[in-house]
Amino acid sequence: MEIEGCPIPEDRLYDLELRAWAQRSDADGTWAVGVLAPFASFIGPVDKVTHRPLAPTIERGRSLAMVESVRFTGAIRTPVSGAVVAQNSELASHPRWLNDDPYGRGWIAKVRPPGEAPPPAGLETAQAVGPRLADWIRRERIRCWPQTPDFQMVEIGVECAAILTQLNDELARRPAGTAVLLVTDEPTSPIEMERWSDQTGHSVLAARRDEALYTFLVRKEERPRPRVPRRG
Repeated sequence: MEIEGCPIPEDRLYDLELRAWAQRSDADGTWAVGVLAPFASFIGPVDKVTHRPLAPTIERGRSLAMVESVRFTGAIRTPVSGAVVAQNSELASHPRWLNDDPYGRGWIAKVRPPGEAPPPAGLETAQAVGPRLADWIRRERIRCWPQTPDFQMVEIGVECAAILTQLNDELARRPAGTAVLLVTDEPTSPIEMERWSDQTGHSVLAARRDEALYTFLVRKEERPRPRVPRRG
């Protein structure tokens, strides 16, 4: 399901206070732990993830790892008490997985509660946390995107032709995989951006409208495949 445009999978439980999720494995009884997608969007592009040493016992609310981004430095805290039996060491070299795939490759650690304990206290279903999570997302003006933007272009009062020229120039200087958040008030931009993607082979990952503003998330592809000839 989605809440205010942010994905909240229904196959796991959530601790809204800690901005964390937990998912139990029937195979070994461990709980995989990670962060909510809205929280990952809120902290911005992650530059560094540093795990705490493996602990034989850790209580709910204690730190599993430290995360650093341009606008946030803080702890990722466990919603499950128990022994930390595994850590996602790949986050050290791929910290952006926490932003771009928080429910998959961006998992933080796995915790094994003692014995056959019931679901840890404080964990709730996606449906249960939905209204409170929606309030938090709106209050903090969080926007979730399928890929975390590397930079933003705000082009107000500029014609589409000039915007696309600037966008092409920016992408030419950037490596493949770069994601750009483009904000414009040009009313023809939805049509022009679709045409631009067809002509260049680069992707428009998401498009939104907020009153008079249009926002597009575009990605530079490593091997762009235009679908129609470029004009001119």
